[in-house]
Amino acid sequence: MADTPQTIVITGASDGIGAVAARELAAAGHHVVMVGRSPEKTYAVARAAGIADVHLADFTHLDEVRRLAGEVRERYPRIDVLANNAGGIFTGPTRTDDGFEKTFQVNHLAPFLLTHHLIDRLLDSRALVVNTASIAARMFSALDLDDLNTWTRFTPNRAYGNAKLAGILFARGLTTHYAARGLTAISFHPGVVATSFASDTTSPLRWLYHTVMKGFLVSPEQGGENLRRFLDPAHRDDWRSGTYYDPAGRQSRTTPVAGDLRVIDEHWRRSSAMLGLTWP
Repeated sequence: MADTPQTIVITGASDGIGAVAARELAAAGHHVVMVGRSPEKTYAVARAAGIADVHLADFTHLDEVRRLAGEVRERYPRIDVLANNAGGIFTGPTRTDDGFEKTFQVNHLAPFLLTHHLIDRLLDSRALVVNTASIAARMFSALDLDDLNTWTRFTPNRAYGNAKLAGILFARGLTTHYAARGLTAISFHPGVVATSFASDTTSPLRWLYHTVMKGFLVSPEQGGENLRRFLDPAHRDDWRSGTYYDPAGRQSRTTPVAGDLRVIDEHWRRSSAMLGLTWP
């Protein structure tokens, strides 16, 4: 398997660690499918990397996610790896046209919806799903199952922490439902990477990412290498489904609630109900 080129779909591939991972995996001979929000940035990265397969979608609009899923299903009969990498921290609370809080929608509901619409392809390929999570789940989350959007007591950090916790819970929910059918789903923290992250927020994290402190962060190349390691089919057998990993690929600790089977199941159920989804 490791010697055969794989089809790898990467969201959030127009910038930061997604762009680096896409470039490196394409250079290794894999069939990389890039997904980005900005046409200019996405196509520029694709041209530089020699990547022909590019799709555009703004995750603040779920109709664009549905369109994206349709395009991917039509063009690629096999998907070996899906990287749910797009995300960000935002000022808010901001209600999207779909009626959800922007941070929660972009970081969780959009990849949840995309994965649902591709699940048959993923199962047929016995694929790997990798969710880019964050240490913010442990540092900032305060989960309220009755307020998954974090409308109440909103702060950018808490909303982001809750959304990144959702990605960890989602990987564990996928494991519960589909590991027996060959799917592997993991989540990981890529490191505190010096990218454009936090540029659209009042969070104190903006000070960390966009001042002199930026020099102490992990470079996009290092963060992208971390992501590439998780996506590279050569390492597929290194990952245990449902596990949360640190940047070095070691099983890591996150908030205790992420291991609560009742919470995992209820978060899955409520996320599905929000989007009107029934999983096969």
